[in-house]
Amino acid sequence: MYSRSSEPVRFERDCAAVLVPQGEEVTLPAGTVGYITQSLGGSWTVFVEGNLMRIAGKDADAIGKEPPQPIELPEGASDEDVEKLVWQQLRTCFDPEIPVNIVELGLVYSAEVKTRGDGRRDVDVRMTLTAPACGMGEILVDDVRSKIELIPTIAEADVELVFDPPWNRTMMSELARLETGML
Repeated sequence: MYSRSSEPVRFERDCAAVLVPQGEEVTLPAGTVGYITQSLGGSWTVFVEGNLMRIAGKDADAIGKEPPQPIELPEGASDEDVEKLVWQQLRTCFDPEIPVNIVELGLVYSAEVKTRGDGRRDVDVRMTLTAPACGMGEILVDDVRSKIELIPTIAEADVELVFDPPWNRTMMSELARLETGML
């Protein structure tokens, strides 16, 4: 859910956070007060003392929220079924400053599922950033990797950050352009 309003929050325990847009990891102590400004894809962007912080889904309890539900894959699922789940997971990845997922933003160039001999799968993702110097780049890459690796049968997700072709707003879906006002 994305809301243009702010929901007050008090941290119930010490919590790891990532400073946005710098990408620097910090720890917010129990009792810290802030406002949730974005709640999308199982993570939260929280405004604390003049700074934006990203809180990962695994730390949902620190702000009184529920962590994302585990992903289920039917018995005997095909590579096509897994690929659909990969793209669903990619749509849960958001830049903490933009309320549009990375697929709709046009940041994902490809996602390829490969089956290993033991029945497990690898996924190769090629993606970019809206700006090459974005401090959140490695955070987004880790988010993509960890969310794909939550899919049953996925052994490893290799996420490559590329800048050719360079991203531009024409790569955004119509929905993304409408949401961001970049028509």
